[in-house]
Amino acid sequence: MNQQRLEAVLAIAREIGWGAGDILRRHYKGDIKDISNKADGPVTKADIAANDYIIENFHAKLGTEDFAYLSEETYDGIKVEHPWVWIIDPLDGTRDFIDQTGEYAVHICLTHEGRPVIGVVVIPEAEKLYFALKGNGTFVETRDGTVTPIRVSERNKPEELLLVASRTHRDQRFQDLLNRLPFKDRNYVGSVGCKIATILEQQSDVYISVSGKSAAKDWDFAAPELILTEAGGKFSYFEGNEVLYNQGDVKKWGGIMASNGHCHAELCQMSIEILKEIDAA
Repeated sequence: MNQQRLEAVLAIAREIGWGAGDILRRHYKGDIKDISNKADGPVTKADIAANDYIIENFHAKLGTEDFAYLSEETYDGIKVEHPWVWIIDPLDGTRDFIDQTGEYAVHICLTHEGRPVIGVVVIPEAEKLYFALKGNGTFVETRDGTVTPIRVSERNKPEELLLVASRTHRDQRFQDLLNRLPFKDRNYVGSVGCKIATILEQQSDVYISVSGKSAAKDWDFAAPELILTEAGGKFSYFEGNEVLYNQGDVKKWGGIMASNGHCHAELCQMSIEILKEIDAA
């Protein structure tokens, strides 16, 4: 797929992202009802409505042949057999949506052979849309159509860095790791998309995911990864290998580091060593 085609597809993804965000806001400002539960968390009527809107609009604007879809709402446990796959989380941060913290997001990512090429993260309550095309940098768009390039911070010493973490989800092993890393301070934010946005906005520098009884999934990370790395950040497993998407098992087991990039390898190595000590204790 050539650059011109990808740019046209990105423009469509941005338009659909804004539309999905509007659907979520209408539910958010109304009475959030119809909450059901899956094995890995709550699902609202808003999740389903936004998911249907995204996929129906992609089908209408892009056809049904060139792309396949992997969505939190439609995943059936197997790899999607197509080189170009949209990985979609119509509502990242469902718990924050239900609790009305404002920290929820829409994630839309086009992958090619398992790696992100287009990423869109919409934060409806901030009225911001972050987007990236592989090799072209990251931009933030506001509701009036203003588009501005955005870059991560230049903070480059571990003790200067600000960690962004969830208010919930942390098991004791993960909590012990965070307590032993030498960060200056912490920000507590819901939704992976919202967390990565704080790194783009230079309010934070590092986000860490460590699987425990459960693990983050493809749709949590695909779009946020690209908007981070195209803004100058880094995103990898602690061991340094890149994250592959649409591999059948969508769960991302192990440790993943997302950072402004300046201390990335050092933080990964520190995390490996600290977890070894914790596990040996």
